[in-house]
Parts: sequence; C-alpha cells; structure tokens
Amino acid sequence: MRKLKDIGIQLIIPIIIVLAWHFTTTYTDTPSSILPSIAKVKKAFGGMVQTGQLQEDLRISFTRVTKGYAYSILFGGILGILMGMFPVVKKLFGLITTVIRQIPMIAWIPLVILWCGIGEESKIVIIVIAAFFPIMVNTLNGVESTPTGYIEVARLYKLGKIKTFAKVYLPHALPQMLVGLKLGLGVSWMAVVASELIAATAGIGYRMSDARSLMRSDIVIVCMLVIGLVGIIMDKGLSLLFKALTPWERRSGGKANG
Repeated sequence: MRKLKDIGIQLIIPIIIVLAWHFTTTYTDTPSSILPSIAKVKKAFGGMVQTGQLQEDLRISFTRVTKGYAYSILFGGILGILMGMFPVVKKLFGLITTVIRQIPMIAWIPLVILWCGIGEESKIVIIVIAAFFPIMVNTLNGVESTPTGYIEVARLYKLGKIKTFAKVYLPHALPQMLVGLKLGLGVSWMAVVASELIAATAGIGYRMSDARSLMRSDIVIVCMLVIGLVGIIMDKGLSLLFKALTPWERRSGGKANG
C-alpha cells in the first residue's frame, strides 16, 4: 500500500504536465511547430518505430556509450585505485586531474572534433572525458576511506599489494566505486547525446538536431522522451545490479532503519 501511495505521489507532476500540454495544444493558438499535440507526437513515435529509424539511432548511440563507458571504467578505475593506495601517485596526478575536471564536458567538444574529426572516435573520446572523472573520484574516495586499522593488519600479515587491494580495499570501497560507475553511466549517456547534437551523422542526438532543422518539434519531443526513458532504465538497472553485488549494504541499511 505504501509503494502504491509513493507511486501515486510521483505521478502527480507528470500528470499535471500532460494535462497542461493537452490544454495548451487544444485550447490555445500555440503553433504546432513550437508545441505539437500529444496525438502528433504519438504518431511521430509510431512512424519512427515502424520504419526502424528510432531503433537504429538508439543502437548507434548505445554502441558509442558502451565503448566510451568501458574505457572510462578501465582508465578511471585504475587511476582512482592507484591514487587511493599510493600517496605519491595522488600527488603526481591530483592537481592536473582537479584542473581538468573543472572544464565542462561541452567545452571539450570543439577541440576533440579538431583532433578526431566528426567520426566515431570523437564521440568515444568525449564520453571518456565525461565519465572518467566521476568514476575516478568515487573510486579514489572509496579506497581512501578504508580504515587504517585494516591496512595495518594487512601489513602485519605481509600481504602483497594485489591481495591487500582484493581483501582489504575492495570490500570497503566497492559501494563508493559502484556509485561512481552509476554516475559515470548517466554522464556517458548525456555526453553521447550532446556530442551527436553538435557533430554526427547518426544517433539519437543527431536525430534531434536534424528534426530541429526541419522544424519537426514532434520528433524532437519523441527523442527527448526516449532519451529520458532510456536514462531511467539504465539507472534502475544498475541500481538493481549493485544491490545484488553489495547485499551487506541492504542488511546494514535495514538494521540502521530498524
């Protein structure tokens, strides 16, 4: 009953938005090029699905996200672990990573296009730049927050660096690392859409840009809704996966709530 109540509360604002949208397009003189009717958006969605255009755009964008996200996990995770375990590595990379992290992802796009053109490479590089830092920072924070006492015990038993990481750092840092992975995936999805809006010949972001140039606001809204829905699905999917990977977090949370 409580879950149904929560769902009902969450639906209040979306319902208000839909009603306002219907009222505006039905009872006002708002041009359809500015705000199309719900029926027109539904028709555009059906047409894009029927022709396979929407599925193809999503496939292309997903492929780019998968590649960029994988590289971000590799580079960001490794650097975060090394910076957390070895102070000299943090001193070496700390300043430069902090400076680069302050530059908005969108500001990198013109330079990356000059370096890599408008092909697939530029999209992958932009995704890596965007997702690298959430993954690296959360991994670093998780490793650094490992209690010193645990590390001292590992030294007492003369565990090597790899075993110390696997048996001491990783179990404690894993929840924070997973938060970084979740943030990184969300940023990756936003980054690929942003890069496709500016320089691409395919993908969901490109489809929005192309529809804008053709004054097809119905297709623009379809793409926006699909982007938001896909983002929610990815977020919820990762949350379920992370809960399965960290069952002790649920148990400790339940005890705390109790």
